[in-house]
Amino acid sequence: MDTREKILSREGLREVIEEHRRAGRTVVFANGVFDFLHAGHVRYLQAARAEGDLLAVGVNSDAGARKLKGPGRPVLTERARAALVAALEAVDYVVVFDEPDVRALLRELQPDVHAKGTDYTPETVPERDVAELLGIRVAIVGDPKQHSTTRLLASLRRTHNG
Repeated sequence: MDTREKILSREGLREVIEEHRRAGRTVVFANGVFDFLHAGHVRYLQAARAEGDLLAVGVNSDAGARKLKGPGRPVLTERARAALVAALEAVDYVVVFDEPDVRALLRELQPDVHAKGTDYTPETVPERDVAELLGIRVAIVGDPKQHSTTRLLASLRRTHNG
């Protein structure tokens, strides 16, 4: 499948997920900014995919990423970040979203599993309330949080200004 075909609108993703659900497949949803894609992101998404049959990934829009990460972020545009995430073998579909968290997407898509990285615990997942209400299992996946885009960018700035 062409990577561009993996990037869908919200409505398109909802339709695809409904088809997979009717076929009895387990749908996993993960999300993130994915600015400067690194090994931690890849391992997180591979582990998320292992939780089910299909992995859909929400990528924060440029405006959403700026609100979360601050000035100077994101470094890459939402289109570039979505394309990089879509290019990963573990990822089946990608959607870009504007909200500060994925509560609305969980309501719309109703995946079977909501995967979050190891920088969260089951108690600190922002969307835990909606997941519980909808019967969505929350899975904490990936390797320990040892990779950070923020730290990587700070290191690059120090080297450049050095």
